[in-house]
Amino acid sequence: MSERITVSSGSTFEEQFGYSRAVRKGNVVKVSGTAALRDGEVVAPGDPYEQTKYILEVIEDALHEADASIDDVVQSRVYVTDFSDWEEIGRAHREVFGDVKPANTMVEISGLPKEELLLEIEVEAVVA
Repeated sequence: MSERITVSSGSTFEEQFGYSRAVRKGNVVKVSGTAALRDGEVVAPGDPYEQTKYILEVIEDALHEADASIDDVVQSRVYVTDFSDWEEIGRAHREVFGDVKPANTMVEISGLPKEELLLEIEVEAVVA
């Protein structure tokens, strides 16, 4: 049986809702939906590009803690509150993932816990 590794980012929401930032089981790593929050405050309010970059940094840190990397990501899912932000979000996504080019889904949602949050991203990785 494969060992289960859980990763925490230290977010109070993780304890409050009973989840982990990332979970690795065998060679599969799943990173929970991640928004641009630092210590409960919104990072770069109103800026979809900067929020995306910040979120992907948090995700990359979680992947590293699970002995994985951006290169292992096979799927990203982006939940946006306004689909018209797709170009800036896509630009930041492309800058981080480069030639990895994971499968991707982007959907518009009705909202996130704080009005200034523009998106949330989750990823799945498979470690070779």
